This record gives sequence, C-alpha cells and structure tokens, in this order.
Amino acid sequence: MALVVFLRGINVGGHRSFRPSQLAQSLRRFGAVNLGAAGTLIIIQPVSQTTLRAELTRRLPFDASIMICQGRDIVRLMSDNPFVGRAIRPEEIRFVSIMPRAPRTLPARPVRMPATGPWLVKVLATDGRYIFGLYRRHMKVIGYLGQLDQVFGAPVTTRSWSTIEAIVRILGAGRD
Repeated sequence: MALVVFLRGINVGGHRSFRPSQLAQSLRRFGAVNLGAAGTLIIIQPVSQTTLRAELTRRLPFDASIMICQGRDIVRLMSDNPFVGRAIRPEEIRFVSIMPRAPRTLPARPVRMPATGPWLVKVLATDGRYIFGLYRRHMKVIGYLGQLDQVFGAPVTTRSWSTIEAIVRILGAGRD
C-alpha cells in the first residue's frame, strides 16, 4: 500500500531549506514521487512506516516533523470531501492540516482566527487526524495556521486541497 509523507515546516521563508526533489531521488528504491517544495512525498512501493521514517530521518539535513499517512486514507478524504456543497469564494483557499494522530479532545467549533473581526482562517471539520478549513489570502494567515498547533494540542502541517487532489491523481496513476 502506498504511503504519503508530509514534512512540517520546511522551505518556509528560507528557513530549513532543502530540495525535496533530491530527497525523493535518494528514496527512488521506494518509488518516491515528490510533489512541490513543501515536503510532500508519495511512496509507491511497499515499505513499513518505521523503515520509511528511519530513512527520512537519516536523509534530512535537519530535524523535522514527519507525518506519514496511508495512501488509502488520503483517497478517502477526497471521496468524503467536506467542501462539497459549500460555496467557496475566489479569495478563499481550501486546506487540510495533518496531525501525527487524532487528538483526544477537539476544540469547540467553529474555530475562527482571529476570534473577532473578519476571519482569515476558519476550521470547518475534522476527521481523525485531519483538519479541514478555509483561509483567505492575507499576510497574517501563516501565523494563524501556526496557531492550529495550540488549538488542537499537536503539531500540524498544512497543505492546500489542490495538493490533496494531486496526491490522489498520482496514487490513481500508480494503479495502472
């Protein structure tokens, strides 16, 4: 079964910079496919999460949070799409944040940031270790997305819904 790796906090503002494409190349024996510069890898060949985590830790030039998901879970996210039927405005970006595991308790919803005034980040739903929401294009959004760690009591890494769609396309192509 395919695995999907989400690295947290790399290539943000020049901090902890490296080339994920080179990491994917070094993991080619696992059928690694790099997706963008944010640290998203799709692992096509069968490998245990323990082995993959050890390889990633050894090859990364710095300590990083590594979230590893089953490919089938990402495909399920697409089929259970929480954004279906919601009117999304052009200035709103759909996102998914991934936690290492499902939290024991969830914050009261709705989660809106900032708490007063026009929202810039809004959490719409959760599903286990996945958080679904919207953000508006604004300079302060990255700071609010960073606050999701405190809100959910766990480190999170965030990707746009279009990244999830691209992962599902790659996973689908791997079945041919």
